[in-house]
Amino acid sequence: MTAFSLEPAQLAWCAELRTLAAQRLRPLADKGEPGQVNRALVAELGSLGLLGRLFTSGALDLCLMRESLAYACTEAETALALQGLGAHPVHAHGTREQRARWLPRVADGTAVAAFALSEPGAGSDAAALELRAEPESPRREGPSAAPALAAAPDGPARWRLTGEKCWISNAPEADFYTVFARTTPGAGARGVTAFLVPADRPGLTGRGLDMLSPHPIGALDFDAVPVTADDVLGEADRGFRVAMGTLNLFRPSVGAFAVGMAQAALDATLAHTAGRDAFGGRLKDLQAVSHQVAEMALRTEAARLMVHAAASAYDEDSPEVPRRSAMAKLLATETAQYVVDAAVQLHGARALQRGHLLEHLYREVRAPRIYEGASEVQRGIIAKELYARQEAR
Repeated sequence: MTAFSLEPAQLAWCAELRTLAAQRLRPLADKGEPGQVNRALVAELGSLGLLGRLFTSGALDLCLMRESLAYACTEAETALALQGLGAHPVHAHGTREQRARWLPRVADGTAVAAFALSEPGAGSDAAALELRAEPESPRREGPSAAPALAAAPDGPARWRLTGEKCWISNAPEADFYTVFARTTPGAGARGVTAFLVPADRPGLTGRGLDMLSPHPIGALDFDAVPVTADDVLGEADRGFRVAMGTLNLFRPSVGAFAVGMAQAALDATLAHTAGRDAFGGRLKDLQAVSHQVAEMALRTEAARLMVHAAASAYDEDSPEVPRRSAMAKLLATETAQYVVDAAVQLHGARALQRGHLLEHLYREVRAPRIYEGASEVQRGIIAKELYARQEAR
């Protein structure tokens, strides 16, 4: 199989997913409260076996799932993606105990996961994060006690997390968080550690944020939250690799989410312009309209092919994954913004009404150009990779 065509079985699976999303997931999404975790929707994704596939499928299958669900139910797509984003570090880097405790519950939809990387002062520049993981001192007595140690003599290394995370999807309602904290001050990306932090740890609180996007997003406050070496994902001071590995997998599938929204907007526009009477004919008969629709279709298909190419590169363990992932995420999210905006324009005022598909997509489509690396960050990654390859020649 190449990156530029899908097998009949894959196409049939995508059609099945769109049907499931429309018939079983859309009604549950409509009953949910905007800005809050929809646990009934998450549980249904689990019962359908889709959450379990997050840990058994390759990047291309993940993209096909996300595009197909996004076409009919963006809320279901986002719920699935957030489970994957928050739990993938546990799947890829967790200990046997961590995996046994959390992954079955993520797969069946009874535990909600979250990926806590961004901070008020460290969004696009993830290596600049300031959440502190301070070594916890063993109990000392008297003014002449020995200096603080990073590990108690009778147990694993211990830290206290102090600081804030912001713009975290599923916060503050998640059951556990993959949290990235600074364990070595002044070391940049090399001094970050990934921790698995259950939501019931003392000192961990949060609040929801009222955002344009309809899915849940919040902030987390860490007031000396206790963690130990048993909570580390991967290795201490190597957490940035955990974060980047996760993002390299999910960036193409963010593009797939965007392509699903673009396709939904395009199909709605085709139906509207073919049936709408205007100026003595149908809207589609106006060259300005038909050319606009053709441009929307062209860009959507180009973005889809780029997403498939990036996902295939990931599945083949290609050294080009960072560049291709960045290209796919950049092209697809910018394309979806263009297509949805053009669809709104061609529909006119009706598309601005609350509850219209395009009004919903217009709110959904903006955030992917920012999260998991803004478009400007993706351009920086692409340029860096290009120049590195040039210098290696």
